[in-house]
Amino acid sequence: MRLLRCPSCGFPAWLESTRCRACQAPMMLATATLTMVPAPAALDEHGTALVACAHRDQECNWSLRADDDGTTCFSCRLTRRRPQADDAAALERLAETSKAQRRLLVGLADLGLPVDPYWRTDGGLAFDLLSSQSGNGPVTIGHAGGVITIDLAESLDAHREQLRVQLGEPYRTMLGHFRHEVGHYYQWQLVERPGGAFLEECRALFGDERASYTDALARHYATGAPAGWQETFISEYATMHPWEDFAETFAHYQHVLDTLGTIAHGGVRIDASALMGTRTQDIMPRTSYADVPMAVALEDWQWVSYELNRANRAMGKGDLYPFSIPPAVGRKLDLVHRIVTASTVPVPLVAPFPGA
Repeated sequence: MRLLRCPSCGFPAWLESTRCRACQAPMMLATATLTMVPAPAALDEHGTALVACAHRDQECNWSLRADDDGTTCFSCRLTRRRPQADDAAALERLAETSKAQRRLLVGLADLGLPVDPYWRTDGGLAFDLLSSQSGNGPVTIGHAGGVITIDLAESLDAHREQLRVQLGEPYRTMLGHFRHEVGHYYQWQLVERPGGAFLEECRALFGDERASYTDALARHYATGAPAGWQETFISEYATMHPWEDFAETFAHYQHVLDTLGTIAHGGVRIDASALMGTRTQDIMPRTSYADVPMAVALEDWQWVSYELNRANRAMGKGDLYPFSIPPAVGRKLDLVHRIVTASTVPVPLVAPFPGA
């Protein structure tokens, strides 16, 4: 994730910032340039007039073109279903969840992946953000036909942690849900569509996705992961079905590259002399790994994640990245990397959302 700065004083800004932490100037994100600009109206780096999203009162800090026919930003339009306007509790959860959705979309733009909205393309991307605690009944997180459904109740730390412990997971976040479910979407879009160049290789590595999902689900919750799963899967859930293996791997692909990119944009590197002879060269994370094999990213990640885990432990917390990446999982990540780099759209990063 790139380093953003306040347009008024230059102080570093979070991706979710609506005001500068230093000078308190209001700001918003110009999605065509992925830079912060003054709010509620401004010109971006290309001289395009921008206005704030109508959902700024719900903590959305994105903008849209002043001559746009609508009043909400691209991310908010991708949210096909949301809580009722009088459901204050659910709307509060929506604000938190939508931050993760926007971070997901910026990450996809950095990867160069196509984001075709549901109103423009049959099977295009859409989000249903609903709460199981607001009278909607059970809300199952998942993907179907381009629509990603997220349970807003999971933005509550206590609720999410309870599920994490109940399911025996080492990690569970809203952003993780989005990245997992969008993995299902891109497997469907980039691999399984007729003529997909990677279909047979994907089946050879992840398994045949045509296997009964219902049977796999029942088997997984009845018997759990097979013995020795750590040698070939990134998580226990990935063992359930080839679809889940791909989605879990795709999520971790985003975790790894986004974190490495964030470190790189911050100018952080690891001095080889501090590693006591285990390395002869400094570890210098890249802002992009699109033009190198995934093995390069994984070599950097081995050391960066180790140091980040040490920092987390110094704060009395668990590992930031509580996973290991054995060779078999590395090969799966490499396939995902090749699928992504072969599927990037011919649009420069300054215009990541064509037709928004």
